[in-house]
Amino acid sequence: MTTPAPNTSATISVLVENEAGVLARVIGLFSGRGYNIDSLTVAPVDDGRGRSRINIVTSGTEMVIEQIKAQLDRLVPVHRVSDLTREGPHIAREMALIKVCSTGNDRAEALRLADAFRARVVDATTGSFVFEMTGSTEKLDAFVELMRPLGLAEVSRTGVAAIARGTRVI
Repeated sequence: MTTPAPNTSATISVLVENEAGVLARVIGLFSGRGYNIDSLTVAPVDDGRGRSRINIVTSGTEMVIEQIKAQLDRLVPVHRVSDLTREGPHIAREMALIKVCSTGNDRAEALRLADAFRARVVDATTGSFVFEMTGSTEKLDAFVELMRPLGLAEVSRTGVAAIARGTRVI
């Protein structure tokens, strides 16, 4: 009996025409084949707003990732598909707003941890803080977990924005 291939995470950037229905086609490709999307961001990337960049974080075996890239590349109006994870060094960041409702020692501990993680207080009341934090998904996950026992109330995340390092472009 053979051992199944391990799942790996992939950050894929897709340069597309900025037109109605493109995102629905990309998402349809994933849902129709049972692929999961762990993170999804999309925004226009040129002055004329003619093109958008979609960043997708997904996971699967090497074969599944290759299938996803090939199927994305065949979609119209896709201009380019880039697997940032496998093509070389890249930078991936996410932003989150984290609301913590607490008083007393828990409130002081939340502020101390926020300082250690370089989270910024963007709203404060006598019973709550909203922290803004930017970093890797793992860093945000760690901060959120530390806030749970201190009164974590709500989290809103942007999803991963990613770009290749150096002169490599999509």
